Amino acid sequence: MKNLKRLRNDKGISQQKLADAIGTNQQSIHRYENGDYEPDIQTLTLLADYFDTSIDFLVGRTDFRNRIEPVEKYALNREEIKLVDEVRSLTPEYRRLLTSMLSTMVEAKDKPE
Repeated sequence: MKNLKRLRNDKGISQQKLADAIGTNQQSIHRYENGDYEPDIQTLTLLADYFDTSIDFLVGRTDFRNRIEPVEKYALNREEIKLVDEVRSLTPEYRRLLTSMLSTMVEAKDKPE
């Protein structure tokens, strides 16, 4: 659980709040963060879903923080590749904000003036 404490601190929540959110107790979160105990797969899934990340990131198998989603192959130019890389580097909150902004912009361009 290499990254659990980091994710929790980045989100600014206590062990108790996280425990309440996933249906466990504060002591379990403490034990997971300190490596005293390993969560079962169901708990790992709940934690990954809560932080919108992968189980691999939680346990330290990857440094890629965002959830890995399947993507279709596209022929992208350099500018598009840069944009995709930048979007992938954003936190889930900023990705949602960017998506909302893009939707607003697309709707605005389609409206007659």
